[in-house]
Amino acid sequence: MSNGNATVTLAPPFSCEPYQTEEGEEYMSEGQTEHFRRILHNWKDDLMKEVDRTVHHMQDEAANFPDPNDRATQESEFSLELRTRDRERKLIKKIEEALENLERGEYGYCETCGVEIGLRRLEARPTATQCIDCKTLDELRERQLG
Repeated sequence: MSNGNATVTLAPPFSCEPYQTEEGEEYMSEGQTEHFRRILHNWKDDLMKEVDRTVHHMQDEAANFPDPNDRATQESEFSLELRTRDRERKLIKKIEEALENLERGEYGYCETCGVEIGLRRLEARPTATQCIDCKTLDELRERQLG
């Protein structure tokens, strides 16, 4: 999604090829952890570049328009960019937590039940902290509690 000069980058970078497991390879082997470390670092770097671009864009484009409509449009665009960057800031924190879990050897395991989250789920959502079953139960509970 794009809004002028700002690009929303909330999805992980998929330039990485899916990990191909070797026969008999253990879950979260050295090769797998390196694969996810690279994905997480690349994603974080991309998000950090977007933050820098936003700062420069807002500095360069900031103008005091005499027309109230032009001023309102610019403020609305800046507000949207700032909301997006706030979401990305929270995502960067999740990425950093995932990298810390990777270093501790806890990455890739459900924080609720302890089972393997799965390589494909982690490639789709590298910051996932729950297996699909626990996540589904959480979402059901959330819907029921409203």
